[in-house]
Order: sequence, then structure tokens, then C-alpha cells
Amino acid sequence: MYQEVGLVDELKVFTGNAHPVLAEAICGYLKIPLGQLDVFQFSNENIFVRILENVRQRDVFVVQTGSSPVNQNLMELLIMIDAMKRASAARITAVIPYYPYSRTDKKDQPRVPITARLVADLLTVAGANRVLTVDLHAGQIQGFFNIPVDELSAIYLLSDYFRKKALPNLVVVAADPGTAKRARNFADRLHAPLAIIEKRRIGNTQKTEAYNVIGDVRDMSALIVDDEIDTGSTIVEAVSALKKAGAIEVYACCTHPVFSDPAIQRLAASPLKEVVVTDTIPLSEKKRLDKITVLSLSPLLGEAIHRIHTGSSVGELFPNGG
Repeated sequence: MYQEVGLVDELKVFTGNAHPVLAEAICGYLKIPLGQLDVFQFSNENIFVRILENVRQRDVFVVQTGSSPVNQNLMELLIMIDAMKRASAARITAVIPYYPYSRTDKKDQPRVPITARLVADLLTVAGANRVLTVDLHAGQIQGFFNIPVDELSAIYLLSDYFRKKALPNLVVVAADPGTAKRARNFADRLHAPLAIIEKRRIGNTQKTEAYNVIGDVRDMSALIVDDEIDTGSTIVEAVSALKKAGAIEVYACCTHPVFSDPAIQRLAASPLKEVVVTDTIPLSEKKRLDKITVLSLSPLLGEAIHRIHTGSSVGELFPNGG
């Protein structure tokens, strides 16, 4: 086990203001102190970074998730990376549990950007030597980089949680056809059948219309699987469709709890029994409903950092190497 292995002095972990609690938990797993630096905004909204300890020829990991305020947190990350590079860090790994702009991964309309690619270019130009992230919205984002990208998955943590619950007559439900592969892997781990929600997105708005359930869910416990929950409209519509199709009770899980307004109100009013998420994004107290369960990814991220630092395989963290 990792705890039996001592760390050399060159490993340093730093964080910005996006999710310091997660960074502290990662350092707790690694049994090292969190690196010291100042990150703040001047009155003119310019961001200032000052590293308060020596990073010359150190292996540096900068933890910063793409949560709200997204643009401010992204700029903090870029400036921290630049500061590390100019302070002669030996290697800089950007640890981004939730990758910002990940849903803008292709040109699906005329004259629109591919912002996920732009973010990749910004990270590389700033000085990142590699990226560590969790459950990208689209796998092709890895190909936007010319530096190594390690993508971890929360599927094992989430599926183990539901395996222990031992829900009767369980069916795993893909929130939409795009998440069918993720849901299929989830269902395989739980030895459960798979159903899929068909939905239609209306224009560029956040509103979607769920209109069909593919698969049998009658008299079953349904578990909706998605990579993220944003405004909650997709989940709420999926719950309604599953209930109409005869599901007895409905659960949901996702890796990234974005929970933009009015997600919390929608989840609170829905008949969902439980929503299980991870801590890739910090949740304020007002968003911590009784039906929301948060699982920590800090041991997984900490172990991945240790393996990258020591040159061990990250893929071996998962069955079949991924």
C-alpha cells in the first residue's frame, strides 16, 4: 500500500481558491503539508500569485478545479502555473478535477469555438507539463493536448457505493444516448440491465425534453448515471419519464455536481430518493440537501499524484488498466 512508501522531498502540492478543502484532503492522503502561496485579486480584478516557498527543481502539482467562478479560477490556475515555471519548477502538473469548458468540445453549429481546445492550449502555453483530470465530458479532449493527460474515473467509487446499498431489482439508466457507454460500464459492474433516456435539447437553451425510455424499468429501482448535473433539468425529466414507465424508485449519481441555479430547487422538489456525487466541485452548505451524498476522490487523486511522482503506472489503479 502507498502509506508504506516514503515520499522524497521534491514533491509539492499547491492550490488556488477553487477547492482548497480537496487539496488539503489530497495532502492528508500523501502525508505532506499543502504548499504555501498567496493567490488573490487586486481591486481592479487582476489576479496576483506569489509562491512562499522554494520550488526550484521540484515536482509540482497545482490543484484547481473548474468550478464557479469558472473564468476567475481558470485564470488563477494559468497564473499559478506561470509562476511555478518562472520559479524553475522541474515539472508542473495541472490537477483539474473538473475540466472547464469541457462541454464545448466540438463545432456542432456554424461559427462557434472549440473552447475546450483553447483551454488546453492556454494550459500548455502557461507551462503545464502534464494534466491530471477526472471523467472528461468528451474523451477527445485528451487529444487536444500535446502533453500527457491522465484521466481518472469515479465509476469505481460510485458503483461500489451502490453495490453496498444492494438495491432490489436494479436497472442502470443512461441520462441520454451520449452517456450510454459510461452507463453500460456502470451496469456491468453492478450486474444490472441497462436502459436509456431519449431526450431532445431545444436550441442553445438549458432546457431539454425527455420523451422516451428505451428498456424495461417497470417495478424496478432505477439508477440514473451521468457525468455531471448542471441545472438539473435532464435529471428531473429523466425521473419523470422513469416514473411514468413504472419505476418504483429513482436514484441518480454523477461525478461533477455543478448544480447551477435552479438545480438544488429542482432536486429538492423531485421524487429522487438519493443523489450521489463526488467532491470534484465544492458544495456550499445551502446545496447540501439531505438526499445528496458526497463521496471524496481525494484518495484516488492522492494516489495518482504519488504514482505520477514516482513514475509508477496510473492505469493500474483501475481494473484492466483503465
